Amino acid sequence: MPLKVAVQMDHIETIKIAGDSTFAMLLEAQKRGHTLYHYTPDRLAQTADDVVAALEPLTVKDEAGDHFTLGEAVRTSLKEVDVILMRQDPPFDLAYISATHMLERIHPDTLVVNDPAAVRNAPEKLYVMRFPELMPPTLITRDRAAIDAFRAEHGDIVMKPLFGAGGQAVFRVTEDDLNYGSLYDFFAATFREPWVVQRFLPKVTEGDKRIILVDGAFAGAVNRVPAKGDIRSNMVRGGAAAETELTPREQEIVATVGPALRDEKILFAGIDVIDGNLTEINVTSPTGIRAVARLGGPDIAALIWDTIEADRAK
Repeated sequence: MPLKVAVQMDHIETIKIAGDSTFAMLLEAQKRGHTLYHYTPDRLAQTADDVVAALEPLTVKDEAGDHFTLGEAVRTSLKEVDVILMRQDPPFDLAYISATHMLERIHPDTLVVNDPAAVRNAPEKLYVMRFPELMPPTLITRDRAAIDAFRAEHGDIVMKPLFGAGGQAVFRVTEDDLNYGSLYDFFAATFREPWVVQRFLPKVTEGDKRIILVDGAFAGAVNRVPAKGDIRSNMVRGGAAAETELTPREQEIVATVGPALRDEKILFAGIDVIDGNLTEINVTSPTGIRAVARLGGPDIAALIWDTIEADRAK
């Protein structure tokens, strides 16, 4: 059954299609005969009884530099659309939260992927704290005394913004790092919210595994190996994708986290694991689909659309 599919994203002209999961999902939707529309979050509007957006008809092509064509924008009720892919990138700020409230008004009559209320209630570096038995020692705070005590107990630590993304502002602080005080001052002046402090995991140099779940089930994985001289494995920061399989510990993590994500109606998620430690659960705009496929893994975009189509056929 052909579906009307709108994608809410950062403008499609800005993406790098070689590694973009949203683009992989759009290619698969078009292949299946679904009609595509494009809009950016700032084009949303809510009235007393409706949510509308300026939708542009969209066609996509897997050709860098010539990967999309947009038609004329028409303000349209999103109740007339079958599926909305909420795929704008973080930061998870008040603008993001506002969009979830607006889209919640039309979901699930119009299926929003992921469920906007679930996304709002699952900030990625906070939601993961529901599973402390799977994590490295972790502290969420902006209190200097609490960080000092944590550092005294665990030695080398990592500090990162609570609502950051893509490896931005991730710092390793060694046990005797003379920059610690200055770094604390920088974080305190830059971020109003608390930040994440974790025990440093030395084996991050061997990779930070992105494990993708579709409707709570394992769909594929890629090991992201940091560039030499960096602890950040994000591919936008120079990390290299490598083929991988799940260890027994990682299978245990999937078996624990997957059912919770399914219960929360989070259809597409990416969890991050370093040396058998769960570090993040990504639900806003997970990535990794094209890297998995490029390494000979499953067609995750097809799995996602199989699940969406089954939902719409009910």
